[in-house]
Formats: sequence, C-alpha cells, structure tokens
Amino acid sequence: MQRLFPRPGPEATDDRDLDGVLGLADAYAYPSDRPAGTPYLRANMVSSVDGAARAEGKSAPLSSPADMRVFGTLRALADLILVGAETVRQESYRPAKAREVFAARRAAAGQPPAAAVAVISRRLDLDFGAPLFTAPLTPTLVLTGAGAPGSALNAARAAGARVVVAGEGDGVDPARAVREVAALGFTRLLHEGGPRVLAQFAAADVLDELCLTVSPVLTGGDAPRIMSGPGVLPPARFGPVSVLEEDGFLFTRYVRR
Repeated sequence: MQRLFPRPGPEATDDRDLDGVLGLADAYAYPSDRPAGTPYLRANMVSSVDGAARAEGKSAPLSSPADMRVFGTLRALADLILVGAETVRQESYRPAKAREVFAARRAAAGQPPAAAVAVISRRLDLDFGAPLFTAPLTPTLVLTGAGAPGSALNAARAAGARVVVAGEGDGVDPARAVREVAALGFTRLLHEGGPRVLAQFAAADVLDELCLTVSPVLTGGDAPRIMSGPGVLPPARFGPVSVLEEDGFLFTRYVRR
C-alpha cells in the first residue's frame, strides 16, 4: 500500500508500515485532541468508481484484501460499530472479533477486547438467535424508538441485547443516538451503513469523518449510493486527510471542516 496524499514528509508513516494492520492503525487513529467524553463518528463505506454502494446486492464484490485490512483496522479502533438493520440482514452480520495484534492497544485505551455492535432498527424485526446476539464478546446494542413493539423489545432483551431508546415514536434520532451511546461510554464510533441510515446521520450533522474506499470497477445499474436518503442541507464541506492506494483501490479519508 502506498500513500498518495499527503506526500510523505519527515514525520509521515513509512509506506511499508501501511501493509500491516498496526501501521494502518496509526494512519487511521481517532483524534486525540478532543475533550474526554466527546463522541467522534466516522463512517466506513465502499463504492464502485461510478458510485454504486453495492454490486449483486452486497458490498463484498466491491472489496479487496486491502479493503478488508482497512475494514478490520477501523473496527479494531472503535468502541462501537453502528449499522442499520437492513444491512445486518443483507450482509449476515456477525459480532466483532478480538484480535491479538490489537489487544495491547485496546487495553491501553481502556477498551474491551472487541467493539460492540449497535443495530439501528425501528421495528426490531431481527433474528435474535443469530450469533450477533447470542455470541458477542461485548453485548450487542439495539437502538430504536420509544414506540417500538413491546414484544420485540422483550425478545431483544431476552437475547442479551442492550436496548437503547434513541427517538420518539418508532424512529431513531441520529443526534440523540450519538448522545445516548456516548453517555454509555462509547465515544469512538464507526458507522458501517447502510446507505439510507448513513444519509440520516449525515443529514443530522453528526458525521465527523468519512472513510471511503473507491473500488476500480464499473457496475452501472440502479444500486444505491453510499448515502441514499435525506439531503444534507446546506451541503457540508469535508476536507481530505489522506489517500492511500493498493491494486487500483483508493482508500480516502475526509473530515468535516
């Protein structure tokens, strides 16, 4: 993997380090200059060069070994992974794994061995018998509204999930969701989509950073963009932090100005 931007300087990470997850961890480290308890939300998404967030209905065909290294590194740095219920179903989500190479780093940061996963769902129509709920190292959270069905809430709690009410009615308020999980101690946040839910968080002005992998393939068709929902009004300005490259894939980081 090589760094395209910014051009390497005296203090830049050696490009050779970027081929390993610890070098990537330094390159993608969360900001260290924010007040304690302040949440920081980054999103990690992949798209084709023509803007599709999925190919053949899933994101996997757009990925690569290098993309999976970045994916795993971002998960290993996070306290909490936010993901929409539709993506959980489509991608057969499983709990985050503990990785020995990150054990010391997470312990020093006061983090448990693996990040928790928080599923954003209005109706809680989820498979509570799936490993995401039955076998996580860190209990899975469910973010929902105050009007979610009582039977589904009971099923979630019975499965061991931690239910967090983050909205009125049956919807989730993105800004409230970020506040609620931060109050529980989850401040290093990673959003993995899907496109509709991520658009809602961006429109609510709570997205601090976008990590976008641009896959060197064309898909055409009618696949959604990485954000496919309410508009960001007025459009938010983000600035580039870094661009890495491997095998034609571009790994970009943009932060809110």
